[in-house]
Amino acid sequence: MESIHIILLTLLLATTHFVNVVCNNKVPAVIVFGDSSVDSGNNNKIATVLKSNFRPYGRDFEGGRPTGRFCNGRVPPDFISEALGIKPYVPAYLDPSYSIKDFATGVCFASAGTGYDNATSDVLNVIPLWKELEYYKEYQAKLRDYLGVEKANEVISEALYLMSLGTNDFLENYFVFPTRRLQFSVSQYQDFLVDIAHNFITQLYHLGARKLSLTGLVPIGCLPLERTVNILGHHDCDDKYNDVALGFNKKLEIMLNRLAKELPLLKTVSANAYDFVNEIITKPSSFGFEVVEKACCSTGTFEMSYLCSDKNPLTCKDADKYVFWDAFHPTQKTNQIVSHYLIAKLLPAFN
Repeated sequence: MESIHIILLTLLLATTHFVNVVCNNKVPAVIVFGDSSVDSGNNNKIATVLKSNFRPYGRDFEGGRPTGRFCNGRVPPDFISEALGIKPYVPAYLDPSYSIKDFATGVCFASAGTGYDNATSDVLNVIPLWKELEYYKEYQAKLRDYLGVEKANEVISEALYLMSLGTNDFLENYFVFPTRRLQFSVSQYQDFLVDIAHNFITQLYHLGARKLSLTGLVPIGCLPLERTVNILGHHDCDDKYNDVALGFNKKLEIMLNRLAKELPLLKTVSANAYDFVNEIITKPSSFGFEVVEKACCSTGTFEMSYLCSDKNPLTCKDADKYVFWDAFHPTQKTNQIVSHYLIAKLLPAFN
């Protein structure tokens, strides 16, 4: 109980700090690239089975409405944007209910199910990373029409760019289908993905981006789905996948250090939350959680997207007791706690 009080006090103090820095905010917009960890609803508007624009998704979002976020509520960019004093939600670029007026202060190009590897986005017919960049170029043109060239360029250079992806490359592509395994060892595939990340960030830089936060992988072997299929391991975390995540994160860090020399005007922060998320998973009660092995939705073992049913009587009543919302994604409470951990890194760097 004492540890819970300490954590809550820390979050309270951190929130107070966020409010204090907002008045000196130097970040006018949050711009998001990635997968379902940060997608705010782009998949709603594409021909894919990987959607979450129905209940119980979004039941704890404002108004209890499903938005296409793979969560019961908000995802990390929403909390980061709010902490920067911009707005509490980062809208999806393909959502027709928003316009360039809304996107001028933040926009999300992420697509659930995508990865660095184009072959990963092909698995469930989602938006590949290169297409996210094309949408961003289109956004830049709209922004310049709306704000004027000078003001738009200022927003583009001062905005905070968030990148979060990579899980699907391993768990929905490399370890599921043989194609990439026949081409690459795990280490070679990690290098292949890191090269794509390097090239993507370089392109962003040449388009005007100057402030970037790159999120690595969390303990992907501890996702409820991976625990479920780890029968021989007695449904514990799969260390093989966690080791892959750790190795990939290390290579991302090396790549960011290299970029610092190649692109001197680019300021980057490695938003590596592996150790912090692992602490939540191994010591859930310290963060106020009661359940970590299973997710809130349905049986909590393998369901996500359409398998996550509002009608299933096993869906939990209080998601705040759970680390995971569905078999692949964290709850809003987890997102908030992890976001506050990351914001403590981002604010000093970019404000």
